[in-house]
Amino acid sequence: MKVSEALDSRISARAFLDKPVEKEKILAILEGAARAPSGGNLQPWHVWVIAGEEMQRFKALIVEKMKTTPMGEETEYQIYPPDLKDPYRSRRYKCGEDLYATIKIGRDNKPARLMQLAKNYQFFGAPVGLFFAIDRDMQEGQWADLGMYMQSIMLLAREHGLHTCAQEAWARWHGTVGGFLGIPKELMLFSGMALGYMDESHPINTLRTDRAPFSEYVSLKGL
Repeated sequence: MKVSEALDSRISARAFLDKPVEKEKILAILEGAARAPSGGNLQPWHVWVIAGEEMQRFKALIVEKMKTTPMGEETEYQIYPPDLKDPYRSRRYKCGEDLYATIKIGRDNKPARLMQLAKNYQFFGAPVGLFFAIDRDMQEGQWADLGMYMQSIMLLAREHGLHTCAQEAWARWHGTVGGFLGIPKELMLFSGMALGYMDESHPINTLRTDRAPFSEYVSLKGL
């Protein structure tokens, strides 16, 4: 698969098959992604992988916790700016509306929307979950490096016939995730990621989010 094909076919899959992912594929993806660039070659990424019985134990823990704390814990960082301005605010709104439209959930159906949101915390049925953390001493440049490592995982997953969904929603459960996985206190949980074989028949996976026109984000000088 060409890089361009991996980029074009990558989506945030939100429904996965109940089909195990071969350990060899998982290791090949994580090791291959380590060639991602990082300033000064700091390689600031830390990754935890859960699957099998550990995945079942973890998901059961989250279900139990959600009975008393349905919205999770306070995040340690702002996932979005508190006063998100346009065009970013409109893009986020449209993305949400387009997503719920694929599964025919109207804007006024809040219970159904919350139920769909809660599927984040079951990895949308994916058999493998990844968690990414970064040293608290790191700054903006290193967060970008971590993002490039995650992007590399998502592209390599496509090469292996797999799909992913990056999930910053897990930042709402940083305390529980950290306790379960034994994440050292000097590291901050950034994001989770679902990994598995996508359910091609599920309507939610038909979503192809918009991209802004080229002229909106590119300035050409001297070309």
